[in-house]
Amino acid sequence: MRSHLSAKSALLAAAATVGVLGLTTSQVAAADRPVPSISAAADQHTRAVVAAQPDAAATLGNVCGTGYKVYKAEQLPDATRRGTLFVYIKGDNPASNDTPTCAILDNNTDGAKWMKIKLCSNYTADGCASDSGTFSEYAGPVYRARGGCGEVTALMKNSSSSSTYIINAVRDSTNCN
Repeated sequence: MRSHLSAKSALLAAAATVGVLGLTTSQVAAADRPVPSISAAADQHTRAVVAAQPDAAATLGNVCGTGYKVYKAEQLPDATRRGTLFVYIKGDNPASNDTPTCAILDNNTDGAKWMKIKLCSNYTADGCASDSGTFSEYAGPVYRARGGCGEVTALMKNSSSSSTYIINAVRDSTNCN
C-alpha cells in the first residue's frame, strides 16, 4: 500500500514546530494557508467545490506541478463526497485538444480504499495514463500532455476484490463542445 502524505498531517506538523517558536496555530494557519489556482474557464460548480475545499485543491494542484490550475472539481458520487475528482490544466484554453492535463481522485473517507484514476487523451495514439491501488489520501496524479477534450475515469471501492463501487464515474476531462 502506497501512502501519500496528507496536507492535514503536514499542517499539524508545521503547527507543532512553530509552537516551539512562540507562534500560535492560528497565526501559522492564516499565513501558510495554500491558495488554489483556478482556471478562468472553471465553472461555478467547480468554484464552489474549491471554495469548500481550498486546502485540498491547492495541495493537489502542487502535486500536479507548476502552472496547473483547477479546471474541474466534482464531489463524487454525489454531495455525500466520498471522493473529489480534481482536473487541472496548464494554459488558458481547456477546449484545446493539446492542453496539458492532470487528474487526481482525492479520498474523502476515513480510511484507505482501493482507488483508480485514469486519464485518456483525445488523441487515440496517446492512450491513457492510470494510477490504482489502496490509498488513504489520493490516487494520481496522472498526466496527458494532450489531455484536453479527453476522458477521466474515477473509481473507488472498499477493496480490490469488492464488486461494489463507492465511486464509478466517467467524465470529460475538459469541455470541448
